[in-house]
Amino acid sequence: MSQRTRLGVIAAAVAVAVAGFVIASSGDDKSKTSGSSTTATPPPSTTGGNPAKPKPPGPPKIVIEGGKPVGGVKKIRVRKGDRVRFTVTSDVGDEVHVHGYDLHKDVAKGGTVSFDFPAKIDGEFEAELESRGEQILALTVEP
Repeated sequence: MSQRTRLGVIAAAVAVAVAGFVIASSGDDKSKTSGSSTTATPPPSTTGGNPAKPKPPGPPKIVIEGGKPVGGVKKIRVRKGDRVRFTVTSDVGDEVHVHGYDLHKDVAKGGTVSFDFPAKIDGEFEAELESRGEQILALTVEP
């Protein structure tokens, strides 16, 4: 093999090695391809160009299955003067009774009822499915 042929083979081998390195390193380096995706464009807003503000969470939800609260008795803590808000969705029909405040609402089988009242009395109270005697809520109103 001549000197010129040897240099051509070496040059080709070096070119293949460099090309392989470039291809391999661009596939492994996620920061180059994913860097732009970490600063995602916010979704379009309906307020005329200002970013949409996240919606505050709704009232706590108590789900009743088989006559019992899913996940156990729900705990709500508020300050006197605040509003007490919660919903009850039940697979059994019963009356929801908030003791101490003496509030009653019937919930139909498969139905939902909502409570929204001012926390005027401080203390600890419970809400239950009245005919079953099943506690579903522990309400604490702090002074």
